[in-house]
Amino acid sequence: MSSTFRRSQSLLSRSNARLLIIDMQEKLLPAIAEHTSVANNCHELANAMQLLQVPIYATEQYPKGLGSTVASLAEYPNERIEKLSFSAAEVLDWQMTPAEGNSQNQIVVVGIEAHVCVQQTVIDLMSQGFTVFVPVDAIGSRFTNDRDVAIQRMRDFGATITTTESIIFELCETAAAPEFKQISKLIRERGERL
Repeated sequence: MSSTFRRSQSLLSRSNARLLIIDMQEKLLPAIAEHTSVANNCHELANAMQLLQVPIYATEQYPKGLGSTVASLAEYPNERIEKLSFSAAEVLDWQMTPAEGNSQNQIVVVGIEAHVCVQQTVIDLMSQGFTVFVPVDAIGSRFTNDRDVAIQRMRDFGATITTTESIIFELCETAAAPEFKQISKLIRERGERL
């Protein structure tokens, strides 16, 4: 890469990004349309983010009643935070505020339900100055129409609508990255599961 080349600020950067997993909980997930695919894509993102040393946060909506984060994702978050509000932005405020000089202003938001907690969190984070990326294959709702309308509303508000694989390669950035072989293996295994 040329020393004068400047990568677009619209692309994810591992030094600027964080992953936020919204309410992927034991009692909620089975009710979600295509829940296996949503869970697998959240897992792939968390695995890739961990390899790339991107911070991972998770929320749990009323875990006493709705259970903990599903086992396939429970090991990844740097922190799991309980909440009652549908938007996670308020409970994450102390960690997620883009402080002056803090370059971690890109948030990848995944989880459930797309039209409630995910959508409200995305809109609140964007109103606080974050750039938000939503991989459509890693969010879900009980009804696909609710998910589809939420995707459109988040897009209209200015969120970057994308996919799991696109995010993973964007963060990896180059085949010369030390993690590329592991990332490629993740993508191959993902393809075999889909």
